[in-house]
Amino acid sequence: MNSTEQNDLNIVIVGHVDHGKSTVIGRLLADTDSLPQGKLEQIKDMCRRNSKPFEYAFLLDALKDERAQGITIDTARAFFKTAKRRYIIIDAPGHIEFLKNMITGASRAEAALLVIDAKEGVRENSRRHGYMLSMLGITQIVVLVNKMDLVGYDKKVYEGIVSEYSEFLRKINATPMAFIPVSAMEGDNIASMSQNMPWSHDSMTVLEALDNFDDAKQPDDLPFRMPVQDVYKFTASGDDRRIIAGTVDTGVLQTGDEIIFYPSGKKTTVKTIETFNSPKIDSISAGYAAGFTATEQIYIKRGELCVKSDDTIKPSVSTTFKASLFWLGKEPMTLDNTYSLKIGSAKVDVKLKKIIKVINASSLDEIGGQSENMIKRHEVAECILETERPVAFDTADIMPLTSRFVIVDKYEISGGGIITENVGDEYSDIREKVLLRNFKWEQGSITPAMRAERFCQCACMLIITGNQNTNKKIIAKTLEQNLFNDGRIVYYLGIGNILYGVDSDIKNMNSQNNKREEHIRRLSEVSNILLETGAILIVTATMLTQDDTELIRTVLSREAEEDIITYWIGKNIDTDIKADMIISDFEDSNKAALVIKHDLQNRNIIYKP
Repeated sequence: MNSTEQNDLNIVIVGHVDHGKSTVIGRLLADTDSLPQGKLEQIKDMCRRNSKPFEYAFLLDALKDERAQGITIDTARAFFKTAKRRYIIIDAPGHIEFLKNMITGASRAEAALLVIDAKEGVRENSRRHGYMLSMLGITQIVVLVNKMDLVGYDKKVYEGIVSEYSEFLRKINATPMAFIPVSAMEGDNIASMSQNMPWSHDSMTVLEALDNFDDAKQPDDLPFRMPVQDVYKFTASGDDRRIIAGTVDTGVLQTGDEIIFYPSGKKTTVKTIETFNSPKIDSISAGYAAGFTATEQIYIKRGELCVKSDDTIKPSVSTTFKASLFWLGKEPMTLDNTYSLKIGSAKVDVKLKKIIKVINASSLDEIGGQSENMIKRHEVAECILETERPVAFDTADIMPLTSRFVIVDKYEISGGGIITENVGDEYSDIREKVLLRNFKWEQGSITPAMRAERFCQCACMLIITGNQNTNKKIIAKTLEQNLFNDGRIVYYLGIGNILYGVDSDIKNMNSQNNKREEHIRRLSEVSNILLETGAILIVTATMLTQDDTELIRTVLSREAEEDIITYWIGKNIDTDIKADMIISDFEDSNKAALVIKHDLQNRNIIYKP
């Protein structure tokens, strides 16, 4: 197999501080002749001139210095090859870097080398790293018991470490492919069998173990997943393209493919594949950073997950899910705090809703007592997380990469994990209906962008709410008249129009809660149709709550904040609703309507004359 036909395999190397990771990497580079010509001799000569003992770890430091001077060797990665394949070793300098890079996809390791110092033995970090490898689904693991020269190549010391660490791995359902006694400094069992450990000759060298790893599963064969990074618009020279851009996680996308975006459920068809400064192509595959244009101009924003409509495995959409979470923050994760969750390109506020159990990642002891309400540093929890708005994801057993997330606390990545189950929320059934509606929606030839350009306005829903004694309807009708006089496409939808029309069959429902939810759902469905016409829709309702507005937003499946604007009429908000504006001076309906009109102008919903 020549080099152009070889597969790459990403390997992460982990271990406790000073257990010899850098020495192992340096020795692998030297023994496979993967160093720049003369580099090994140069470092050895430098050590002689400075009366310092040579260490293979110095090779990595030298390569990092060269990269700072413009040579293309990555500080976090080392490259070498055998007759079988090319290897990319990802150095994991610490918990937080490793966890962040692995979960966000910056590092895609298919296998791991875990280094343990024979003299120091199994340490807490040895166990924590093993737990993280297991949690992230890395099943191809080789454990290197390093620095055997420091214990006189004692077989009993090696066997004791193998016994202790094997028992730990068994508890987390991880089975290493091999344990290998090595001395990276002396070269024992790295590229050739050790003459100092004849008792190890029934084992294998590190290079042989690496070549025994299976090739990485080709992500092109998996269902298509691409988190939307951004949408680029062009106006120069009559260029009206809107390019939906991102990096493909898995699968292949071709021109003509029908696609769906989650969590919005909007669908379209790929018109063209767009790349920067390269020949025209008709498809993109896993790992490819590119973009595409669509046949319909639908509103898509950063954070949506693009999926092919004919893929049999669909992502989940929910605000509530079960997760295995590894916490690394300085402060404990608690039930009453709000954090930021990053999954794919989406970022959303999240709360710890429930802790099912907490374990110590190094001892695997289940922790009770006070920690039942918090997750402390270096603890692992099985928990329920709840996000502020729906996110799209896969569970770890189906699509590991799109199940991974990180948690940000006070601008620092403080934890991460995998989603193991979609718990669902109170709007799960409604969301399923909305997804089906959006998928089956027949789009006419007039797009929302075309209507906005023709009408000089953006479609939006204005919710005017407050307590019973405020003149909400008068303000709404005055606003409608003012906007109509300005030539706007506007419509006031009185709640009675819904109650005695499309809702007439549910007026006698037994459950008041179900009745209210169904009223709001149908109001939202009617509103969705009116908004598709490009109109500004004005709706009044008494004492709406935050749950009510969340239900409306779920049915409308509109992510842009300006698509639904809530105005509270009254001096004080009497519910938990998060109103966009409070209008306390409401006695003069003309004045109140003018305040709303100016707000629409400031939001660029309508344009100032």
